[in-house]
Amino acid sequence: MIKLIKSTFYHEQQTKQALADFILKQNIFSMNEQCAKFETAFAIKQQRKHAVFVQNGSVANFLLVQSMLNSGRLNKDDKVGFSALTWPTNVMPLIQLGLVPVALDCNIATLNVSPEIVDESAEQIKCLFLTNVLGFCDDLAQIKKICDEHNIILLEDNCESLGSKMDGKQLGNFGLASTFSFFVGHHMSTIEGGMICTDDDELHQLMVMGRSHGWDRNLNADAQIQLREKHGIDDFYAKYTFYDLASNFRPNEIAGFIGNIQIKYWDDIVRKRVSNFTRYISAMKTNKDFYQYNLSHMDIVSNFAMPIICKTSDLARAYRKKFENADVEIRPVIAGNITKQPFFQKYIQDSVHRPNSDLVHANGFYFGNNPDMADKELDTLCKLLA
Repeated sequence: MIKLIKSTFYHEQQTKQALADFILKQNIFSMNEQCAKFETAFAIKQQRKHAVFVQNGSVANFLLVQSMLNSGRLNKDDKVGFSALTWPTNVMPLIQLGLVPVALDCNIATLNVSPEIVDESAEQIKCLFLTNVLGFCDDLAQIKKICDEHNIILLEDNCESLGSKMDGKQLGNFGLASTFSFFVGHHMSTIEGGMICTDDDELHQLMVMGRSHGWDRNLNADAQIQLREKHGIDDFYAKYTFYDLASNFRPNEIAGFIGNIQIKYWDDIVRKRVSNFTRYISAMKTNKDFYQYNLSHMDIVSNFAMPIICKTSDLARAYRKKFENADVEIRPVIAGNITKQPFFQKYIQDSVHRPNSDLVHANGFYFGNNPDMADKELDTLCKLLA
């Protein structure tokens, strides 16, 4: 079977052996030096000033939104635009934290929200939380320009697009902050894990506190002194003083250790995914049953799964059966049009028609793109696409 996920880690046996040795020798397993080292390495690799490591990509989104509220940059009942074609935990924090989600349709040629779609909603939204879908993006430079013109805060959920680039810049570096996931099936695995990146010092400080109950003990000494003086807290009571709304989203040293191994393979992982994607695109380019993508604005497409959008429902059913009969594991294109999901309909009154997201929901599916794909597997997939 050609599975979505072929292994837990890249270079799995070496990673498992190193992990076993680490566990036998390690005394501290709660968040400590390994997690801090991984944050530093990831920030450098992503070319961001700060990185905050958390338990998973979903809480990365939650912590980012909570920290935006704690900072006063967002307030309850503010409208936040988001990609209708997304994963639920991109929008769930907006609902949970009292913001008003505004679902934006996608562009079939990129599967992402386009500048034109952003422009249509620019007057009503305070923030735009984009999902960079499956390694793809639309014209993020133009979207950033529109956001700047309308004082819209741009955030990126980059859990599906680690390593993708546009205009020489990595996706996840166009907005104020971006989130990443290290779930087993994603680009780089720490089993579970997530990261938030930003260049903003204040937001970074709030996320560090928001990850750990709201206390200050993980801040630098100067930031601790300022907070304690502002609130009249001495060093004894500072141990259990909590400055803002928070939770416990701390990772552990096992995840940090794995991250420090896997990040060394970043370039190799991305290179192989890019190579596989190039083969897939070449194989499907003459197939008139599929919608073709326009990604000429992108430098690199790095994804963990390859989306296919068929032109009719009948074709979608036929191709899903064709792939399944060939023993290829497939899934819907993330969560499809998220506004069709039961949780969204329970909490949000929404009657807007989003034709492109509906089309992807009805006629789309994806299969795996991982760095362990064998040539024989790639050949099979390309034949299915042709």
